[in-house]
Amino acid sequence: MAEETANDTQVAQDNEITPDGEAVQGDEMVQGEELTQGDELVQGEELAQGDDLVQGNELVVAEETTPRTGIRRRRKKSLVWEHFTIEEVAGGATRACCNLCKQTFAYSSGSKIAGTSHLKRHITLGSCPKIKNQEQRLALPSAGGTDNDGEGTAERRTKRRYRYTGYANAAFDQDRSCSYLAKMIIQHDYPLHIVQQPAFATFIESLQPRFKIVDVDTMEGEVYAVYQREKKNLLQAFNTMPGRISLTIGLWTTSQTLGYVSLAGQFIDSEWKVHRRMLSFMMVSSPHSENALSEAISMCLSDWNMKDRLFTITLDNECSSHDIYSANLRGHLSNKNNLMLKGQLFVVRCYAHILNAAALDVIASIHGVIYSIRESIKFIKASSAREEKFAEIALQLEIPSTKTLCLDVTTQWNTTYLMLLAALDYKQAFTTLETCDDNYNEAPSAEDWKKVEAACTYLKLLYDSAHSIMAAANPTSNLFFHEAWKLQLELTNGTAHEDPVFSSMAKDMHERFDKYWKDCSLVLAIAVVMDPRFKMKLVEFSYSKIYGAEAAKYVKVVDDAVHELYKEYVAQPLPLTPAYVEQGEANNGPASANNSQGAPSTGDGLLDFDMYLSEIQSSQPSKSELEQYLDESLTPRIQEFDILNWWKLNTVKFPTLSKMARDILAIPMSLVSSGNSIFTAGTGSHMLDDYRSSLRPEIVEALVCAKDWLQYSSATTEAPNSTLVKAEGS
Repeated sequence: MAEETANDTQVAQDNEITPDGEAVQGDEMVQGEELTQGDELVQGEELAQGDDLVQGNELVVAEETTPRTGIRRRRKKSLVWEHFTIEEVAGGATRACCNLCKQTFAYSSGSKIAGTSHLKRHITLGSCPKIKNQEQRLALPSAGGTDNDGEGTAERRTKRRYRYTGYANAAFDQDRSCSYLAKMIIQHDYPLHIVQQPAFATFIESLQPRFKIVDVDTMEGEVYAVYQREKKNLLQAFNTMPGRISLTIGLWTTSQTLGYVSLAGQFIDSEWKVHRRMLSFMMVSSPHSENALSEAISMCLSDWNMKDRLFTITLDNECSSHDIYSANLRGHLSNKNNLMLKGQLFVVRCYAHILNAAALDVIASIHGVIYSIRESIKFIKASSAREEKFAEIALQLEIPSTKTLCLDVTTQWNTTYLMLLAALDYKQAFTTLETCDDNYNEAPSAEDWKKVEAACTYLKLLYDSAHSIMAAANPTSNLFFHEAWKLQLELTNGTAHEDPVFSSMAKDMHERFDKYWKDCSLVLAIAVVMDPRFKMKLVEFSYSKIYGAEAAKYVKVVDDAVHELYKEYVAQPLPLTPAYVEQGEANNGPASANNSQGAPSTGDGLLDFDMYLSEIQSSQPSKSELEQYLDESLTPRIQEFDILNWWKLNTVKFPTLSKMARDILAIPMSLVSSGNSIFTAGTGSHMLDDYRSSLRPEIVEALVCAKDWLQYSSATTEAPNSTLVKAEGS
């Protein structure tokens, strides 16, 4: 009886029961996340010797053993069998075949099982050539790094401690996972309370049971921490910014009485690359008030240490008293900032918005006809039989058009234009269909089709102009003059059209666009002067087309403004100015001095001649950089011309003028950022959804700004002297 009790005690010691009810064979014990074997401690992802494999924090029992009396076990298959297959050989024995490299290893001789330790060593110690090659190709580093710069494997082997290769080798880090979760929420506009959703919690648990789901308040803190880190990186970038910054202003309203003002900054870095970054998303009591807006701008500039570096601001066009609004804003900010050219260039109106506003005016003027065309297309597409009948009519009428009839998206005016353009080709088919189908009575009249033709004529101007701007990956300010002056000329000529339908529509468009032209033609013209392919020549040419005999007067305004602005750059060099000016003067000045000093040593008796040359040079001052630039011949116009690269290559030649060009070319003529569609740009305030409106203002700002910054921080880290500083670990 005593012997039997002793045996039971030994069985209990040999088969410790873990908290989850599983038995661990031998003298091993699982405590928390650790596996002990003898006097050796294995934690987390390490593999203990013997027949037990640890992956993550889970102990996987290698072999099924015969259950002993009183001990309840669960069968669990070893991880090695994902890599090996049992094959029978002669004599009743079996061998384990590696599924990857096809090597075989002894497993069973019929009466005795060899175990799995040698199989684990094959897959965990890099013995399998297939696994080794795969890891080299994937180059998957351990998230926690390796010991002693990659020499940890040998050291661990000497300590009889092994690690499983591949994904199982990655250490779990709760804080890092929370940070990644915050970035996911920011970048994909997920609600913060996603962390409380049961389905999300279940999904996370299936991936990593050790991850502790956090509450909404904690996630807010994580989001704000991401925002602060990215802001710090961007601040460092702005400290090395060589020029001034131009702002774009967006107005946001909420279902409450409060609103938000968004401020984004556009600039050209030291490598002559244009960038736009969100700077602020600030709650204000009245976003449409110029006082509230100017205060928001001042606070933003102070926060980013750019009080004296503001160049221009770009607004939308939805303001009934735009002149008074701009004047008040200019006056308020000019007291706190040194505005260039007395603020004449300070307020810029959005080109994309003026295109959209003009297009919507055209569409509104023929909304009745557009309704009839929409209903006609719906009628035709209601059944295959009607579509076939309409196609037969078009074939009988020998209509050559290959356009497809399609309905428009009412929020995108370009789709309405394309719908009208296609319908115009089939106008005879619509009329014929009405005569042979009693159910159809929506065909537009001849007068209606004339309105559609006039609308398409002018919408095409807007459509082509928008596409020209969108074709540029990062449109610089010089591109907009080409589009604006051609549109101004076409609309001016359209007002004198012989057909009253065309002339009336052109007058309405011209009235709106002419206001934009008068407000922005100066900044548009100065920008194109900075294009070495055109300079003042295109201004002279285009103004002669628009203004006729009075062109010279308007050309002089542009020429005077360019020279005055250049003088301000000469007199007031910006902070952090590269030493191009000093180098240029050193290269130009001492040259004549060396010549005059070296002349007497030649012994040619022309000392008086050298003195004469010196007097001429002093009495005839050299040309300024601006005059030299304007007098040089135009750069050939090639399709692949990169204006920013041209100025980068000519910075040493034109040190001061290049600073002026950098700031001018960075002016955002449109609020629509690169990669977005101009056609969907609204002409008024944006609406903040109810969920965002319910969040604290600082969290809303963190979500909006960090989303913008994170799309750039994931790129490859640039050199230390680069303007854009990338976020660590991103």
